[in-house]
Amino acid sequence: MRVLICGAGIGGLTTALALHQHNIEVRIFESADSMRALGVGINLLPHAVRVLTNLGLAAELAQTAIPTAELAYYTKRGERIWSEPRGLAAGYRWPQYSIHRGRLLELLWRAVTARLGPHAIQTAHHLQSFDNDTNQVTAHFHNRHTNTPQPPQSDDILIGADGIHSVARHILYPNEGDPKFSGRLLWRAVSAAPPFLTGRSMIMAGHADQKFVCYPIDHGLINWIAERNLGANAHLPRRNWNRLGDKSSFAPEFESWRFPFLDVPALIASAHEVYEFPMVDRDPVPQWSFNRVTLLGDAAHPMYPIGSNGASQAILDADALATALTQHPNPIEALQTYEAARLAPTAQIVHSNRQHGPEVVMQIVEERAPNGFENLHDVIAQSELESIAQSYKRTAGFDRDTLNQSK
Repeated sequence: MRVLICGAGIGGLTTALALHQHNIEVRIFESADSMRALGVGINLLPHAVRVLTNLGLAAELAQTAIPTAELAYYTKRGERIWSEPRGLAAGYRWPQYSIHRGRLLELLWRAVTARLGPHAIQTAHHLQSFDNDTNQVTAHFHNRHTNTPQPPQSDDILIGADGIHSVARHILYPNEGDPKFSGRLLWRAVSAAPPFLTGRSMIMAGHADQKFVCYPIDHGLINWIAERNLGANAHLPRRNWNRLGDKSSFAPEFESWRFPFLDVPALIASAHEVYEFPMVDRDPVPQWSFNRVTLLGDAAHPMYPIGSNGASQAILDADALATALTQHPNPIEALQTYEAARLAPTAQIVHSNRQHGPEVVMQIVEERAPNGFENLHDVIAQSELESIAQSYKRTAGFDRDTLNQSK
């Protein structure tokens, strides 16, 4: 069996490693003309770290990433709402990691090149179309930078791992249109700053209309995200990936956010570059797999960046797809098995994230006590906080006791 992957992002590269581990031949075709370590910080939940550990990447991750010890939610005044240990500190068998997306990509590129060979990733191959029949699939590419065609490529399976603006998904769903804009903009950056709280804490402060998130991704480097709701009439920005942002468009709204443990305005001011992203997703679709073609990662289930799930779910897709292809020699049956395992759970996360996922506790407290509180449990019961946190873990597939039984 030979597999063609469109997209050399986290999902595509992890899939290549997982398939190679099962002795399945893989080739990766990337739209960009070169591999670049773009992005800012991301989180990897324990179930995703389990997959990467089984791929032999534990040592490299441990050298590169920060093991998250705590997740904490605060009000816009810095009043603590909820905190819990994470990763190994919470009793998981695998860590939760905070890491620069570019460093994770580099780690995966090195592993793919070392294991699959120096030519496993072909850049400057932007997918245009594919011929999908019962015997094989043929992909047609062109070089977007020279506007010239590339030779067609035929394999047994095509995996569309080409992101939220997936060409593969557009071919399968040509009338879907643009991603759905939430009306919220995110400004993301990395700042050199001293550690806060445990030194390995991830914090979120605010509420649904204004929020600040930050966590360390290296010693002395803090990744942060400022978020604002622009309102119901806001329109999706025309350029919505790696767009440089202007601090003056959001920083004044956070000027009073000076907490005993963190000076938010100082953190914003210290960033050299800020990137602006719209918070977008897409409605879940009823089918990913069509004959010998399937979708994976953001191409299959783009979701709001809530609950640290985007990259983690793509990694889980890779594991499920490799398992299905190992268990089913018929490619079409294998892709249907993969879809049956992953489509419904990821759709549930998409819908949960639209309701703020576990971060809903911040909105509940804002609505019930907009002027602050003296006793948190006069506002929200401990049992309600615990129920929200545990429910999301089950939805996203990282309930500790269940996960710890995995190999």
